[in-house]
Amino acid sequence: MPMHRFLEWHAGQYMTKNVKTVPPTLTLRELGDLFDHNDFNSFPVVENGKPIGFVTKLDFLKAFLFDTGHLVPHYDELMRRPVRDFMTKNVVSVEPETPLTRVLELMVQLRTRGLPVLDSDGKLMGVISRTDVMHALAAATKSE
Repeated sequence: MPMHRFLEWHAGQYMTKNVKTVPPTLTLRELGDLFDHNDFNSFPVVENGKPIGFVTKLDFLKAFLFDTGHLVPHYDELMRRPVRDFMTKNVVSVEPETPLTRVLELMVQLRTRGLPVLDSDGKLMGVISRTDVMHALAAATKSE
């Protein structure tokens, strides 16, 4: 059965390289423009070559949630705030040698669309997404 090939594959083999990243100082307005012009659901937030968080479309939308205890800021004021204020911190990452079986397990456990792939120095090498894992599964199950 060809499925055993999937068990031997690693994140580095299927990750997306040359990932579009954003700085923590990017404004919500600029982030909104990036989401409008790119077919991405998230961007790694990188400072000095190292990822410090991830910002998703959901994080963008959360910026507009208000409860009765908070005054609603003006739209223009909100759109000038930096991504740093809304990004998801403490993102789980993997290494290029992480088996795809572990990547899949983490994605399901964490309900995440993708995981950053970091080298031994903590620098971003790429991102492994659900789509990347699905491509690997399809490749593994193709008849030879």
